Amino acid sequence: MKVILCQDVKGQGKKGQLVNVSDGYARNFLFPKGLAIEANATAMNELKNRESSEAHKLAEEKKAAENLKAAIDGKTVTLHAKAGSAGKLFGAVTSKEVAEEIKKLYKVELDKRKIAMQDLKTYGTVTAEVKIYSGITATITVHVTE
Repeated sequence: MKVILCQDVKGQGKKGQLVNVSDGYARNFLFPKGLAIEANATAMNELKNRESSEAHKLAEEKKAAENLKAAIDGKTVTLHAKAGSAGKLFGAVTSKEVAEEIKKLYKVELDKRKIAMQDLKTYGTVTAEVKIYSGITATITVHVTE
């Protein structure tokens, strides 16, 4: 009997999968516990609609990530910081400060955890990688001046 799983079932599959199980297992275990529904025409249509909806949502997210990458890829962010006589900064320039500066300059909201860079403790320039989406990364240049 073909059933569509409503929840993850150990040994059978994940939620939303179409699986083939024995009739007794389906009637005596899966259906009474609400773990699966019978794969009739209505349920199959709902499953296909749900899958196409998820695919469309993923495509929209990827398109938005590409647009975000185009907006910030290759840009330079200049930050001002105070330093001591040896040129060593009081504190460090972190990814949080870089994210705030990107938001201010380019009107793009970024999570500080998506910016991969070491903390800058001296004046200079470093490149940082921004992980926007799975497989989509942008590169920015961070320049620290006095």
